Amino acid sequence: MAGQGPPPKDKRTRGRDNAVRDVIKSDGKIGGFDLPNDVLPLIPEKDRDPDYGEGEDEREEWHPQTVRWWNHWRESPQAARMLTEVDWDYLLDTALLHHQMWMSGGKNSERAAEIRLRVAAFGATVADRLRLRQEIEVPEEYPVGNVKDAQIVDLDERRRALGG
Repeated sequence: MAGQGPPPKDKRTRGRDNAVRDVIKSDGKIGGFDLPNDVLPLIPEKDRDPDYGEGEDEREEWHPQTVRWWNHWRESPQAARMLTEVDWDYLLDTALLHHQMWMSGGKNSERAAEIRLRVAAFGATVADRLRLRQEIEVPEEYPVGNVKDAQIVDLDERRRALGG
């Protein structure tokens, strides 16, 4: 099984071993570019829409999950670190793998391992960011999780209501 072992701990036992982490802060901008349609495969002649323009190449549309995934990367704090066209091209190649995996309906799940390795290089998960020695700075006013739908209740108040 591919992987890199367990992620390093936040704090090591020896003070001199504690790594200095790069703090990633969102710049509030949307990075990269919209997903281009010209990289998607052509729809075979037999499956094309007869009302589609004559002589034009009809291509697949991006899977909605891939569009969502791509936009999350564009809005992420990591996008502020992706400074070159090459970074975004590498992520675009990964998006194509992501699209193909979703379009297959789970039949091409072997692509998931490659996608996982590729997004780890950008710090997709907490464990990936620990390995990269990165930390994301979350401003106070920035809600973590889906707070708009949550009903937050004080724990002591809840205990009193339950009779405890």
